[in-house]
Order: sequence, then structure tokens, then C-alpha cells
Amino acid sequence: MTEPVVTLRHFFEQAREGQLTAIRCGNCGALATPPREFCPSCAQRRWEPVALSGEGTIASYTIIRVAPRAHAGDVPYAIAAVQMKEGVSMLGRVLDIPLDRVKVGLAVRFRPLVRDGQTAVAFGPA
Repeated sequence: MTEPVVTLRHFFEQAREGQLTAIRCGNCGALATPPREFCPSCAQRRWEPVALSGEGTIASYTIIRVAPRAHAGDVPYAIAAVQMKEGVSMLGRVLDIPLDRVKVGLAVRFRPLVRDGQTAVAFGPA
């Protein structure tokens, strides 16, 4: 296939249904998060969708104490870079884990966060 098969819209539609999707280069096998025009490893455009397990570990995180106006009522909350079991990283909100327990290496599981008709990537206890 010569075009990206997982658009940003498709990614979030799948996430709303509880499924995280990555893309794998059909040329070199590199795994990436969508959307991507070209493979960062070989510069080809041969993407294939790959379902992710949703399991991962926190690689890095930050506690948001001053949020944009739309999220001001949610502070404080954590945002984490999560290394997925399959090797790609995803950025998402941490839910249902006390902030003092959020740490690098903590096992988490994907769960969709749907508010006001919008879907976001979030992670909760594994």
C-alpha cells in the first residue's frame, strides 16, 4: 500500500472503541504511531495497521498543576509517555492512579477517555 492507512481520525475512532492502533512499515517492519507520511527508518510509504495490546509502562510523566482553561477544573492530573508492550510510545492522561503513586516503570493499561464527544488516550491501572 502506498498511502497511510491509519489517519488521525481513524486512530481516535478506534480508540473510542477501546482499541489502540499503530502502523508497521511493510518495507522494513518499523513500528510507529499514526499518522505518519513516511517511515522514519526507511522513508517508504507502505503502512499496515497493527492492533496494540494496550499494555505498557510509564517511561516519563509530568504532573499538570496549571492547565489550559478548558481543563482547569481537572488539576492536578498526570500526563505520561507510555512505552507500549509492542515497542512504540504513546502520550496519554493517567486516570484512577493517585498522583503520589505515579512513577516511571509503573504498569498501565489503555482506556479511552471520552468527554463532550471527544476521545483522548488515557491509561489506568494494569
